[in-house]
Amino acid sequence: MSYKDLKRVTVDLKPIYKAATEEAALLELDRFEEMWGQKYPLIVKSWRQNWDELSTFFMYPPELRKMIYTTNMIEGYHRQLRKVTKGKSIFPTDDALLKMLYLAAMDVVRKWTGRVQNWGQILLQLTVCYPDRIHVR
Repeated sequence: MSYKDLKRVTVDLKPIYKAATEEAALLELDRFEEMWGQKYPLIVKSWRQNWDELSTFFMYPPELRKMIYTTNMIEGYHRQLRKVTKGKSIFPTDDALLKMLYLAAMDVVRKWTGRVQNWGQILLQLTVCYPDRIHVR
């Protein structure tokens, strides 16, 4: 894919996974195919071939979907671990590396003070979807 198209293609894919229902998402995929199918047929082919797996996403309410497709928290965690190991390229033993990662992970968890937007609503949806796993006190 050409770099100049990357941003536009990404923006045009967004309505697919932000659609309210699976049917609406399929309509958005059709729209995307009309715009980009000639130039990037493999993107459309990939979405269509993997639709059964991708469409399970629509079983969940919108609050949970956003949490599923947003990976900022995970990426931040990985960035913090990479920062710790990047400065030291050689560790004397595997245990030394594991200890360093453990301490870094504990530090990251200790610093997490940010709140997840609409957490109350997300927690409620999780308890509805998984009543046997999540118990709110």
